[in-house]
Amino acid sequence: MASKEELADYLSSQVAAMLEAPRHGFQGDRAPITAAPLMPAALTIAISREAGSRGGSIARRAGRKLDWQVYNQELLEYIAQESAFRQSLLDNLPPAAAPWLQERLEQLRREYELGPDSAVLEMCRIILGLGAQGNVVLLGRGAGNVLPAESTLSVRIMAPRQDRVAYMSQWLRLTMDEAAGQVERRDRRRADFLDTHFHRPPTDIYQYDLLLNSSLLGEELCADLIVQAARAKMTARGASKSSAAWPSESAGL
Repeated sequence: MASKEELADYLSSQVAAMLEAPRHGFQGDRAPITAAPLMPAALTIAISREAGSRGGSIARRAGRKLDWQVYNQELLEYIAQESAFRQSLLDNLPPAAAPWLQERLEQLRREYELGPDSAVLEMCRIILGLGAQGNVVLLGRGAGNVLPAESTLSVRIMAPRQDRVAYMSQWLRLTMDEAAGQVERRDRRRADFLDTHFHRPPTDIYQYDLLLNSSLLGEELCADLIVQAARAKMTARGASKSSAAWPSESAGL
């Protein structure tokens, strides 16, 4: 198992590479920039998952298919805690993003009664900074509650408990009883985080665009369905906004 110092070094290198890399991948055929550019500029995929449902692997597969960067819970928390990376992200936002981000942040602060110095508020700021430009996959930390629904594909990955326990046992090399405890604790922590800060349990299915059973569908098909749904939502959004145009389904998977 890696030490805390090794983990910090790894996260630091990952974040630095992501922040320096240009945003590319599937973005559609953009129309010329107008006086009032569309904000957020592009779609974000926000994935919520049950512990052991292989949500992380599915998020990475979807990211590779779209050629989008994937930010998991650990990376999001690291950026939020490291002022240099946080400031680098915010400094590189396009001009139109800054007022939108601040307005959205104030809305969230009022709606969820977040304190001005709240660590959750800083997490929201990072999620909004990434979502302002879009073309990213965000895993966990309530991203689907932070970003506006019209520019976000909100996905929930689920699986039967026995399958999640078996996967956790194999992944972490635990006994079945130990793995069951891990699944319960992780699910409880995630549910408590969402309920405490966003007043919405992860089991509320009506907050999601897409619900996927990874045991029945498998990782590859789940990722394909997420990609297809993302492209469909981008097309629908582009059709309703004259400032954006996206390719048809013929782009394929």
